[in-house]
Formats: sequence, structure tokens, C-alpha cells
Amino acid sequence: MQADHGKLAADFVTMVNERHADAVDDLLIDDYIDHNPLIGNGREANRAFWTDFFTAFPDITVTAEDVIVSGDRLVGRFSYRGTHKGPFAGIPATGVEVHMRTIDIWRVEDGRLAEHWDEINLYELLQQVGAVPPLAPYEAR
Repeated sequence: MQADHGKLAADFVTMVNERHADAVDDLLIDDYIDHNPLIGNGREANRAFWTDFFTAFPDITVTAEDVIVSGDRLVGRFSYRGTHKGPFAGIPATGVEVHMRTIDIWRVEDGRLAEHWDEINLYELLQQVGAVPPLAPYEAR
């Protein structure tokens, strides 16, 4: 069963790299719960998010840096790269090449993703597209 959980991570990477939002039909249960307030619950909300994300970053690719399976949990550390060519979260296209990192935790049910929590280095992404000023690193005193 846990080997199937690892395959779900590979299928997620394929969905992103092929920019195929309709793959959520195979990946997610019908009443999928997403704890990310930008996305919303349900398969259709997830499809809408990915459709918009793929429009904003039409050349996006993702790499699974780490995948961990434990019981009914699937954890992935992912790195995304792409070019900001469309509006994203109210930010007009900038043409900037971006890098984004996430850590995602899914609960798996009946061989599909059922519930999702994530941590996104969104500040880093917003800096890259000029939406927020860069932070100065702390210097040793």
C-alpha cells in the first residue's frame, strides 16, 4: 500500500510537469480537503487552482527533492521553476524566471490524495516577481 503512496507523488510531479490540471480526476478523492486558503476544498477548486497556476507559469517544472511515506501520510519536498508569464494571485505577469519551494503533506485514502497541508516559500516567490521588497540577511554582530 505504501508503495502506491510513493506513486502518487510521482503522478503529482507528472501532472505539474505536463501541466495537466485534469489529472486531479485520478489523483484526488471527490471531497478532497485542502488546508491552503488560496485553493479551497474539492476536486474542482483544485483543478481551477492548477489551471490558473499553469496559465501564470506555462513552463513550470517541479522536482521531488524528498518523498516520505508513513502510514496514510505522503510527504514531499518540491522545487518548482518557471517563468511568470500570466497573472498570479493578482500580480500581473513579469516575465521573470522564478524558483519556488514547498513542503506538502497529504493524507491518502483509497489510493488517492484525500487531504492536504503545505508550507510554501511564498515570500521568496513574491520577492522574485517584485511584489515585496527583498529582505536583507542578518549580519553577525
